[in-house]
Amino acid sequence: MRKKSATPNRSFKVADQIQRDLTELIARELKDPRVGMVTLSGVEVTPDYAHAKVFFSVLQGTPQECADGLNQAAGFLRAGLFKRLHIHTVPTLHFVFDRTTEHAADMNALIARAVSSRAKED
Repeated sequence: MRKKSATPNRSFKVADQIQRDLTELIARELKDPRVGMVTLSGVEVTPDYAHAKVFFSVLQGTPQECADGLNQAAGFLRAGLFKRLHIHTVPTLHFVFDRTTEHAADMNALIARAVSSRAKED
């Protein structure tokens, strides 16, 4: 029987810590007007910790402007992570707009339309 590696679990812990620290850094330190009310929905870290894909959603403003602002501030945010994280390699950050909420709203609209058309038929 082979022993399971602890690295996948560590990867999740690192990703979770990055998400918490970035949430605080963006809220307190980032002054870019393009980055409004942002919610970080997840972080995926590569196995070598060289890169992290940070998924976000926006409550106000356009997703593209916010992504531009976040990606432009990625170096500044990474430097903030260096001070907070106690790991050998702090990943390069790549911000990606998370379309999950949009897809959920579209699905809800489709379901509502199907239910209302079925009600009209009955």
